[in-house]
Amino acid sequence: MALTVILNGQSRSFDALEEAANLEQLVVELGLKGDRVAIEHNGEIAPRSQWAQTVLHGGDRLEVVHFVGGGV
Repeated sequence: MALTVILNGQSRSFDALEEAANLEQLVVELGLKGDRVAIEHNGEIAPRSQWAQTVLHGGDRLEVVHFVGGGV
């Protein structure tokens, strides 16, 4: 069964993830580089060192910010 979460304000389902997936797996599924991402999980900043231990449940609210390089 797919995991459905609220990601950056929108409901999103992940067929490749099931209940009890973790934040680290979500970052991989999103195709993001973990060293360029910050995640808020249910209103709390999730330390990168805890992503593998942070279990996701259906309906969790996530804000994911991906840092992009650039400049003048």
